[in-house]
Formats: sequence, C-alpha cells, structure tokens
Amino acid sequence: MLSITSDYFQSYGDPQPYLKRIADAGFTHVHWCHHWNTDFLYSQPEIHQISRWFKEYDLRLLNLHASQGLEKYWCSFDEYQRQAGVELLQNRINMASQLGSNVVIVHVPSNTGIEDRAKILQPVRRSLDELAPFAKKLNVRIAVENMESDDFGVLNTLMNEYDETVLGLCYDSGHGNIDGRGLDNLEKAKERLIALHLHDNDCMNDQHIIPFTGTVDWPRLAGIIADSAYEECINLEVIIHETGLKDENEFLLRAYAAGERLTEMVADLKNPAQLQ
Repeated sequence: MLSITSDYFQSYGDPQPYLKRIADAGFTHVHWCHHWNTDFLYSQPEIHQISRWFKEYDLRLLNLHASQGLEKYWCSFDEYQRQAGVELLQNRINMASQLGSNVVIVHVPSNTGIEDRAKILQPVRRSLDELAPFAKKLNVRIAVENMESDDFGVLNTLMNEYDETVLGLCYDSGHGNIDGRGLDNLEKAKERLIALHLHDNDCMNDQHIIPFTGTVDWPRLAGIIADSAYEECINLEVIIHETGLKDENEFLLRAYAAGERLTEMVADLKNPAQLQ
C-alpha cells in the first residue's frame, strides 16, 4: 500500500486525469489535497463523483488536507471569519467521512513568538471546541501539521489539551527539514503521529521533491515512524514542478519507487528480527 497527494501537479480543476495516472503508477491510496488553501466548499454531487472515481480506479482515501481558507479561516480573530472557517472544516470532515477516511489535516499558526501564542491560541481553541463533537460523531480525528521552522510549541500545547481521540500530529518532513529541528521535535511527539506529509528539499526551501533526492535524514525519520503510533501506509506529498521532471508518468513512477523504498525501511525497522 502506498499513498500520494492528489495535487502532485495542480490543486484545482478536474482531478480525474490525475487520479487515473496515480492508479496507473501503482498507488493504492490518495491524500486529498485539492483546494487545500481556498474557500471552496465541496457539494454532495462532487463528493459522490470523487467516490465513483475512487471505485473506478480502485483507490482509497488515506486522509484529507482540510482547507485553511482565505476568508473562511478557522483561526481568525474576526469572529464571522472564524465561524465561516469552522463551517469550511466541517465540510472537509464530512467529506473525509463519506469517502472512508478518519483523519483530516489542518494548519495552525505555529511560527509565532512565545509572547503571541496565548493570543493566537484563543480562536484556535474556540474552533476546536466547536469542531470536536462534530468530528467525533463522524469518527474523524484532526491532525495538526508542523510548519516551516516549527518548534512544536503550539502543537504540543494543543495536544496536551485535547486527547488523542480528537487531535493528533501530521508530520511534514519538508517543513521539519527547513531548520533541521523537525526530527528532534517529532521524536518527542511520536506517540501522537497519525498522518504523514513526506517529501524532500535542500533544507532551504519547501520544494516537495521526491524522497532521497534532498537532505532529509530518511533513515532517522524511518526509525521514528517505525517506533511511533502511526499505523497507516506511507504518504508522499510530492509535487512535480521543482523536480526537474516534465513527464508526469516518469515522475509518478520515480515517486512510487521512493515510496516503496521508504515503506521497506520502516517495515524492516518495525521487524528487526526479519533482518537476521
């Protein structure tokens, strides 16, 4: 089993051609990432059509990247925007549930000074308090994602306040590699790991390139994943545009090979006796 993001080429427009190419490359699961940064609301006909495409191509939804929104923003200090953002996240939670997934991933404003965190956490807590009963009813957990140069201060605060039935961690390997502290932070929070955004970069920019083509310490990351609470398949949040590749099929095949390699690394570390 192996998953890749739906928006490996673009985040808007008709997803059907990309889903077909994903399936043709051998992937079994999809991380739905279309419209992750928009105010787009998925209607029932759209959700039903995505479900039909999944069945046609024998794909399953691993998890869904909920939209942080532009004007509908669940962390906003403007109450009407915050409420609209809660409705937007409820739309994605409902979509994930209907498509067979139990995890949605959200961005939290984590890269702030310590003096700003108490203020920022106010609307975040208010929104999570409103979202939690809705998500629990649909058996969907919310995963908070580490951002670039994230010290996990906000994430750990939230995970200490909301239990694992409500809130978990999505580790983004590219974000964590920007300042080199990501794996140290993940090591301390690995028992809450429920989602993965795996991709590589040069430790300077968030490039979303194929694993093993940048500077991420993949052996160490594989070891942490193997020793964590994470139970699902490897998920690649890779994007073609900064890889130097032009052909989508070649990109997907290379991504698949890297995903298989990483899957084997994690499996071997989970079952060291098999190596003897």
